[in-house]
Amino acid sequence: MRKSLIIVESPAKAKTISKFLGKNYKIQASMGHVRDLPKSQLGIDIDKGFAPKYITIRGKGSLLENLKKEASKVENVLLATDPDREGEAISWHLANLLGLPEDKPCRVEFHEITKNAVFESVKHPRKIDINLVEAQQARRILDRLVGYKISPILWRKVKWGLSAGRVQSVAVRIICDREKEIRDFIPKEYWTIDAELKDDKIGSEITARLHSKNNVKIDINNKEECDRILSELEKQIFIVAEVKKSERRRNPSPPFTTSSMQQEAARKLKFTAKKTMMIAQQLYEGLDIKGEGTVGLVTYIRTDSTRIALQAQNEAREYIKNSFGKEYLSDGPMIQKSNKNIQDAHEAIRPTSVLRAPESIKDSLSKDQFKLYKLIWERFLASQMAAAVYDTVTIDIKAGDYIFRATGSVLKFQGFMAVYIEGTDEESEKQEVNLPVLEEGQVLKLQNLHPAQHFTQPPPRYTEAMLVKTLEEKGIGRPSTYAPIIDIIQKRGYVEKENGRFKPTELGEIVVNILQEYFKDIVDVDFTAEMEDQLDKIESGEEKWQKVIETFYIPFENELKTAEKAIEKIKIQDEVTDEKCELCGRNMVIKNGRFGKFLACPGFPECKNTKPLVEDIGVKCPRCGGDVVVRKTKKGRMFYGCINYPKCRFVSWDRPSGRQCPKCGSYTVIKKTKEGEIEVCSNKECDFKSE
Repeated sequence: MRKSLIIVESPAKAKTISKFLGKNYKIQASMGHVRDLPKSQLGIDIDKGFAPKYITIRGKGSLLENLKKEASKVENVLLATDPDREGEAISWHLANLLGLPEDKPCRVEFHEITKNAVFESVKHPRKIDINLVEAQQARRILDRLVGYKISPILWRKVKWGLSAGRVQSVAVRIICDREKEIRDFIPKEYWTIDAELKDDKIGSEITARLHSKNNVKIDINNKEECDRILSELEKQIFIVAEVKKSERRRNPSPPFTTSSMQQEAARKLKFTAKKTMMIAQQLYEGLDIKGEGTVGLVTYIRTDSTRIALQAQNEAREYIKNSFGKEYLSDGPMIQKSNKNIQDAHEAIRPTSVLRAPESIKDSLSKDQFKLYKLIWERFLASQMAAAVYDTVTIDIKAGDYIFRATGSVLKFQGFMAVYIEGTDEESEKQEVNLPVLEEGQVLKLQNLHPAQHFTQPPPRYTEAMLVKTLEEKGIGRPSTYAPIIDIIQKRGYVEKENGRFKPTELGEIVVNILQEYFKDIVDVDFTAEMEDQLDKIESGEEKWQKVIETFYIPFENELKTAEKAIEKIKIQDEVTDEKCELCGRNMVIKNGRFGKFLACPGFPECKNTKPLVEDIGVKCPRCGGDVVVRKTKKGRMFYGCINYPKCRFVSWDRPSGRQCPKCGSYTVIKKTKEGEIEVCSNKECDFKSE
């Protein structure tokens, strides 16, 4: 007989753990949840204190029988599902189904899947934390009540198949609100004036921007004002009024939380939140590393904390000292400001060993696994390093009553920037400018004045990184929910991506408008954030889950009755195209399906003709002369192909330019780089390149 059975969630995790533990342990996987609320009904008895009705998930019957059989052969059963609310709930369901006593210490947590961590956890099992279970159960019941009560109203009043999730609806509202800001935005004109100046003594040049007049910051609102100022400036002598020199320090970013990892992976790797979490889970559960065997490469990936274990800090500091030198060490461990929304249940996301440098294990990882691991490793290492130091100079130049200002900075000491620099959501930061050495009182010669007209810009639409950041800042959802939220609002057709940014669809705006009118709390940001706080209080034992649900449900039930009577039937008109149906001659319309938009005949069900919706890019196929159109893979990745597929199988990941290579005659494509777009030859053996 084996002494212990350990049940984890996934086969990958089971495989990793089995390499560490000996023959006295049997490792099995539950394949995620084993019980849930039924899909075909509400599954909640509202009259009996919102008691949930759990059933075995379809297809899990034989798996459960096997787990019961294995449990009967051993002396001890340990439940090692993920160390969060969801994992605690899975363990609780397993304990119930396997008949484990409530007071039995059967729960173990693996915050990292390494040999030492696994051995240490197995030695110290604890009881299942019922508060964690009830917090997860309360979330599940809340989501079920909202989804199963509002969605049927939307089906009857708007369109079949719609859904209204408790948290996803707020995310759609945030995107809709931003779109309204953009529509309502009124651009304002403003002007800037740059002075191109020269120091005749040494011949150096400097460009400074008009800053103030009589020590009051100046705003130029139209061309007339600009012309008047220009005429005054042409008569003035430009004298260096003040030179300020200082030192600026830039501190490293903290190690990753779930949210910051998703944001940075979106910015730097162009990963979706869903893809980031999938790959991060693989790194956490363990991969086969040459010379080591199977090992977990990063700590647990669902966390909102930037806390780091002392042992990991010490290991990183020793690595930095040996690899870069003592001067690159921070003065001490970085202490981050606390946030009231942080649960701090786990460490930050970090490599399980900083000694496992990305390049040393590159051959054992897939391309995407390597990219994400490298990002996590570099961010963690940089977080323990010294600040970067800049020498900064601000030069004020007087021209009569006007002051022009030039600022510059030069990197004096790299510090953490030798390893890692955090990405930004918008345009890249300004280039460092090394200003010439000037002295106060020095006269400069005016070369040119450069006026420029500008207009204020509306706020940008959300990228995935920006949306995740906003959800976190507003307390909407938790680390494990960001990726599913973003995934589902796209699948439901409530939002779509345009140039990598979220734009609400007509359907999304209609649903949000209905919810705002009849279920204002459901799409209220503050209410949703407060509900997250209530769930946290259930977890800490401060609140009873039934009371939290009841407080929410009583007014919600009244809103349901009002909405059912008051909402009128809304018909969403399909967009009509010029494309004719070849079967019946009607103009085809654009519809949304599981894999995106497609063309369909409006004569359905009499005529069931459909065809893909394609975007012609105005370029001819280099093989057959047909039109090149935009297509998408099943996973949503865009590529270019011939409209005559499958007769012609021309495809390209990069956009064909429609031009021939002047060197070899092959077709050229447009590639996107950090610097912009370049035209290159499609023939890999040809080195033609043009901006």
